[in-house]
Amino acid sequence: MSDPQDAPIADSLIAAARDAMAQAYAPYSHFSVGAAILGESGRIHAGANVENAAYPQGQCAEASAIGAMILAGDRSVRAIVVMGGQPGDGRLCTPCGGCRQRLREFAKPDTPIHVCGPEGLRQTFRLDELLPHSFGPDNLDF
Repeated sequence: MSDPQDAPIADSLIAAARDAMAQAYAPYSHFSVGAAILGESGRIHAGANVENAAYPQGQCAEASAIGAMILAGDRSVRAIVVMGGQPGDGRLCTPCGGCRQRLREFAKPDTPIHVCGPEGLRQTFRLDELLPHSFGPDNLDF
């Protein structure tokens, strides 16, 4: 996000993730997460975490956003914003291990993952920093 040309895209992604976070269904953990993906078409696809009383049946915000991306016809992730936590707490809400692998299916190793709190950007990683030595479609010659 250091390139000024990326600022409008990043601002739009952050706004979409913030809006998604506001719609999260988290009655058990009270930890709302929103995610927004920039697809190859330039469109933004958002998702929120959805909890379930049978805890393993919940869905992460990143998985929701990937589903929205697929339904809209995009097949690759150019960037993603993940937003969670409380304003000013400074802790990072990075994608869980399962979502890192889900992102690997649709993203390149150098895809930026912007981790935000409600106040804005906290840190940016590349996918290969969060999921080094990963297994993906290229391992299957696809």
